[in-house]
Amino acid sequence: MDKKNCWKLAALAALAPAFSAAQERVTADVGADLVSSYVWRGQDLGGAALQPALSIGYRGFSLSGWGSVGFSRSDTKEFDLTLAYRHKGFSVSVTDYWFDGSAGYFHYGARNTSHVFEAQLGYDFSVVAINWYTNFAGNDGTDSKGKRAYSSYLALSAPFSLGGIDWTAEVGAVPWETSFYNRTEERQSGARGFEIAQVALQAGKEIRLTDAFSLPVFGRVAWNPATEGAYFVFGLSLK
Repeated sequence: MDKKNCWKLAALAALAPAFSAAQERVTADVGADLVSSYVWRGQDLGGAALQPALSIGYRGFSLSGWGSVGFSRSDTKEFDLTLAYRHKGFSVSVTDYWFDGSAGYFHYGARNTSHVFEAQLGYDFSVVAINWYTNFAGNDGTDSKGKRAYSSYLALSAPFSLGGIDWTAEVGAVPWETSFYNRTEERQSGARGFEIAQVALQAGKEIRLTDAFSLPVFGRVAWNPATEGAYFVFGLSLK
């Protein structure tokens, strides 16, 4: 073997650990939840649904896809894409929500789109997590003057353990008026100002079916004081 080839082999040998380490830092996940009903931020968005998810991450960055497909033809189908960054407790993300039933997927016009674009900023203090969400483009809600509301949502959640089960308590609020949140047949204008949109409690555990297989399940109760809605959701995770 000549000196030139020896140098090539030495360089490849030196770079091999770096390539291996880079591959190890890439994470990926795929799974799905089966839920008895689709309740989001205190709003009833449909009946029983299958909600698949797929994500890939690298050094705090992640790109994920999430969807919801109901078992009834009348249920809206949803497909979301999220680009996020997380470092320790800090997190920031941008999500593209898309719902069928109106303009097609590739319609992005200001007045002709079914996409909603949302920015998120939050911090997880371990004992409590605080997240702020704001719609900044797309098919957002409007205020009483018909202007874009930049609809926002503030969520506080706290995890805890009780009785050998993992729990999460959550409170969510809409800070100002918008037709995007808390809209019902009786409240066509949606949120009329600052309103508590959700008070929720969720519990989850794994049901062991065999020595090698267990099934994660969860139950969630939620109330929306503004719309007087109450919901009980059961779900299981397939991962």
